[in-house]
Amino acid sequence: MIIDRHVTPFVILGDEPVLAALRRINDNKSRIAFVVDKHGHLLGSLSDGDIRRWLLTTTEPALDAPCAQAANTSATRAKLTDPHEAIATLITPAITHVPLLDDAGRVVAIASNDRRAFQIGRHRVSADDPTLVIAEIGNNHQGDVGFAKELVDLAAGAGADIVKFQLRDMDALYRQSGAATAGEDLGAQYTLNLLAKYSLPADQLVEVFAHAHARGLDILCTPWDSPSVTVLADYGVPGLKVASADMTNHTLLADMFATGLPLIVSTGMSTEAEIKESAELLRNSGSPFAMLHCQSTYPAPFKDINLRYLTRLAEISGTPVGYSGHERGFHVPLAAVALGARIIEKHFTTDRSLEGNDHKVSLLPGEFQQMVERIRELETALGSGDARVVSTGESMNRVNLAKSLVSTRRLEVGEVITRADVEVKSPGRGLQPNRLDELVGRKTLRTVAAGDFFYPGDLAEEATRGRQYRFRRPWGLPVRYHDYKNLVDQSNPDFIEFHMSYKDVELDVDELFERRLPIGFTVHTPDLYAGDFIIDLASPDEDTWQRSIVETQRVIDITRRLQAWFTVDQAPIVIATMGGFTADDFVPEQARPAMYARIAQALERLDTSEVRLTAQTLPPYPWLMGGQQFHNLFMGLEDTVEFATQYGQRLTLDISHSKLAANFHQRPFSEYVEALAPLSDHLHIVDAEGVDGEGPQIGEGEVDWPLLARQLDELAPGVSFIPEIWMGHTNNGEGFWTALDRLEKWF
Repeated sequence: MIIDRHVTPFVILGDEPVLAALRRINDNKSRIAFVVDKHGHLLGSLSDGDIRRWLLTTTEPALDAPCAQAANTSATRAKLTDPHEAIATLITPAITHVPLLDDAGRVVAIASNDRRAFQIGRHRVSADDPTLVIAEIGNNHQGDVGFAKELVDLAAGAGADIVKFQLRDMDALYRQSGAATAGEDLGAQYTLNLLAKYSLPADQLVEVFAHAHARGLDILCTPWDSPSVTVLADYGVPGLKVASADMTNHTLLADMFATGLPLIVSTGMSTEAEIKESAELLRNSGSPFAMLHCQSTYPAPFKDINLRYLTRLAEISGTPVGYSGHERGFHVPLAAVALGARIIEKHFTTDRSLEGNDHKVSLLPGEFQQMVERIRELETALGSGDARVVSTGESMNRVNLAKSLVSTRRLEVGEVITRADVEVKSPGRGLQPNRLDELVGRKTLRTVAAGDFFYPGDLAEEATRGRQYRFRRPWGLPVRYHDYKNLVDQSNPDFIEFHMSYKDVELDVDELFERRLPIGFTVHTPDLYAGDFIIDLASPDEDTWQRSIVETQRVIDITRRLQAWFTVDQAPIVIATMGGFTADDFVPEQARPAMYARIAQALERLDTSEVRLTAQTLPPYPWLMGGQQFHNLFMGLEDTVEFATQYGQRLTLDISHSKLAANFHQRPFSEYVEALAPLSDHLHIVDAEGVDGEGPQIGEGEVDWPLLARQLDELAPGVSFIPEIWMGHTNNGEGFWTALDRLEKWF
């Protein structure tokens, strides 16, 4: 049984709505919440079953009703002071969590058998949460409060979640602590001398704790003796660290159990039998805990580390496990994370030549920061283990590199497709070769030219085509020069948007049209040029910057020439990805204003007469040249708004891009729309998923379409849009027609 005194994830106020309780139940992953009044007194429970019962027995249930109305007021409960054995008997397969009350009836702890997760300070430790990274300062402050605070500041800057210290009462801890140490072994003499020189007394350590708290860091501390346990518990540390040397010190462990604080226990210097014995003691204590695999030599030889023991340690403890490393470098902790460690502890210093063993195995601030960054990347790379799907970047490369089923001859509508009519050719824009047997024997639903791709739509029972659509705002279709006629003939767009390739820029527009079109048009600058060149008006490289200006001007000039072939009088919009990308990482926030200013300088050199040049909002991770890169501009909300207002620059609000940016910044997308829509002259409308899932079909991502439509009606009425579905143009525009069908009910 575990008794968790961190009750916040489990409790909800009785006047909060039932919907909030459902979210709480989902977030705590325990399928239950406990309803309390404003003083913390228990009112009842809300499990999935309790909510279903309430829904079925209430005449007009509403998710905005107060939780107190739905609460099960006869929920099982116990007192915190009840014997552990008595509390344990209340936990059953049906009742997994029991609220523990103080004498006033307030919920002060939760009892359960669920050791998969526990809370320490502001951090939840579990397989589903980011690895907890601890900077072990220990006594590396050399007994100097000022240096200790400096180390805290550096640890905060390096990305540590927690800073850890050590506290000793020398009189309580060591025999002869106040006398000469001549009778001790040389190793003990060395250790005692270091501790006498460099330990901070409790009052000074508390001063450092306060500084760490002010820097947003949680604190752990290792008490080496019973008086130190009392000092730390009285101060209110969120957890205690058990040193490897004390894992078998059951007397000290009992003192720690009495605090009710979560414990992180290092297992260095111990046999497996001792680890099992202590794990059993910890389980019976009711304290939340985790065990850290550790090799207690300084520095630890790689041959002795035995990282695979992490798996066995998790089986022994039944809890999250971690790794406390004393080896050189930080590659071993990365491997530990890959093997399942949920806590990483590494010593931290500014100078490895300082006196003391811990300094020699410590990471410098820059190294610690690199470790944290690599851990976060590794966590992302480990993924969820769910069924494999093709990523957005892979989809792009699949089009370029894979093969498709292609027609060997012209096929008319209604012809039966034979094996001789199909061959396998690159690129991969059409049906994959493994669909060959499904295709052969079917009747064609459309005319297929010789060399044309077969598409998934060719396996359908009927063809998908455009129709007459009705929207409250002008709408258009993204096209290329070679396919605009076919798409326009199937529907009634108000305009078309030419998505230029670098080869399209070289064409003579007067040779592409037979007559003037009674619609409008917009133009999108090329995303990629020969030689891997990408327009970047923010580039610090003079040659790249100058060429970017030239290429942007060429597109503007082409746009002016295109006006002769369209009857709509309004100045056409040019959509530009203005740049600010980097290949390997994001730039620091403080570097962005200069990049925006560089773009502003470039815009001053452009002749934009007769066109409306707009800056496209951008995602955090663009897919350029077949791989993921990093966007720094037009992705953050405030700096995008500031640029647009400061320089009078209008935007093309790309819904997918900005939704991904909002996800990346962990902000509601509605905030982005509220701020950006009034600054926008044009919209790219498409769904989004995660932080880099760009371009999925409408309704197949995470965008709240009814809310978005209401916001755009209010904030950007009459602003034009296109459905920018990934590969929407294939199979006669099938993806576009599907998107427009779905959008019609909202827009």
